[in-house]
Amino acid sequence: MFSRYAVYYAPRPGAFADAAAIWLGRNCETGLALPQSAFDGLTDTLSSLTAKPRKYGFHGTLRAPFRPADGQDGASIAKAVAAMATHLSSARCDGLEIGNPYGFGVAFKPIGDETEILTLAASVVELTDRLRAPLTLDEIAQRERNENLNPRQREYLHRWGYPMVMEELSFQLTLSNRITPEVQPIMEAAVARHFEGLLPMPFVIEDLCLFGEEAKSGMFRLLHRYRLSG
Repeated sequence: MFSRYAVYYAPRPGAFADAAAIWLGRNCETGLALPQSAFDGLTDTLSSLTAKPRKYGFHGTLRAPFRPADGQDGASIAKAVAAMATHLSSARCDGLEIGNPYGFGVAFKPIGDETEILTLAASVVELTDRLRAPLTLDEIAQRERNENLNPRQREYLHRWGYPMVMEELSFQLTLSNRITPEVQPIMEAAVARHFEGLLPMPFVIEDLCLFGEEAKSGMFRLLHRYRLSG
């Protein structure tokens, strides 16, 4: 049923989570489509501008999507992530703000010291490594060809199956596709209006959320939420 799995931050049920689901036009827990708002100044529809993050659901990446290793399945991966959550602690920073961490698109990014978030993400990457199938040579070559990776990111791609990990991680909650510089300020203003008064201060990662990619649709669903209690 699920072709890949990932470990994400996703907000607990509440106003912030509801606003994010409406912004992206999809509830990643139920899988149901939701009507999106219209914003003046956006020549493209919000649906087209948010197509890529809609596929993954509103989240912050701790372990990027991976195929199960030989001998692993959804049940064993869920069991491992549940056990992991009992040994790891929650992570926080001062809050979230609107930005474009990689120089394109719109996302929420942390305010203040990100040390706890980066430490948690690094632990998740290390502890889930045995659960993932290695990348194929074609997958590695494609990523190296399509992305401008620095030497450390290239090393991490081979070692951990993803380049943006450890100190190379730019933790973010993505809200749009890649967009043009002309659309960027309009989109940021729309995000500010839509989420006004809802951004968490402080921002706390309280759970490990296991997501699965539906084999047929390619959409990611929130499967389990495990409280960080270490």
